[in-house]
Amino acid sequence: MANLKEIRGRITSISSTMQITSAMKMVSAAKLKKAQDAIVMLRPYSEKLQEIIENVSSSSDSENVSEYALAREVKNVLYIVVTSNRGLAGAFNSSVIKELNHQLSNHQNQNVEIITIGKKVYDAVRRNKTVFENHSSLFDNLSFENVAKMTQKIMDDYTTGKFDKVYLVYNKFINAATQEVVTEQVLPIAMPEKTSEINVDYVFEPGRQEILETLIPKSIKTQVYKGILDSVASEHGARMTAMHKATDNAEALRNDLKIFYNKARQAAITNEILEIVSGAEALKNS
Repeated sequence: MANLKEIRGRITSISSTMQITSAMKMVSAAKLKKAQDAIVMLRPYSEKLQEIIENVSSSSDSENVSEYALAREVKNVLYIVVTSNRGLAGAFNSSVIKELNHQLSNHQNQNVEIITIGKKVYDAVRRNKTVFENHSSLFDNLSFENVAKMTQKIMDDYTTGKFDKVYLVYNKFINAATQEVVTEQVLPIAMPEKTSEINVDYVFEPGRQEILETLIPKSIKTQVYKGILDSVASEHGARMTAMHKATDNAEALRNDLKIFYNKARQAAITNEILEIVSGAEALKNS
């Protein structure tokens, strides 16, 4: 049985851990608000942009709409995988890595390259596979411009035939306690079925093709940026939840140790009293 000094040391250690996890929870909660506002504001823009593209291109020949819509035989596949640079966020990172491994098992007959955004997925991938590119530093100065530069290079590689399909794997933010791992196809872009009518009455200025040539690249870049913002908000939500549970578990363990300590201390005092009484009785009878 652990002595009282060891139990006191464990109680002190757990109390210190509680302070750390509680502080991390509050920091993540503060960061979550900002990240949540960013993704909530971007989603309507992204959805409206996609809607406009679908409406403008709905009556066009999908093969001539854009070079980013050309479907070809799939030989080379690229995965853009987004995690975080830090841990202590529950299953946030491991769930993305698990999804990536599942996706890789579906492409055993194709050449697969991986772009990592986040040190956790970079460390996991490089153990067994060469990382095509690592952009974990994006989180140091996250902006649409920086993400757009990375995405433009990927788009150029697609148009030159270096990749035949591009996917994005990330955690989609649902709420502070819920994140959903999703795999989205980035390239070729999904075009709507050809219809004879446009859903919305547009006046084209300049022409329809010129509009699509401007909007489609912007939509692709926005999709990748939205995925990264989703992942950032999900990370803070996951870490806040994980630290909340860690704090509760530490508090429960500390309370159990305090009860155990008090019982052990009471037993030690009782033994001391018994020894004193026994000693006194022995002196009487001597």
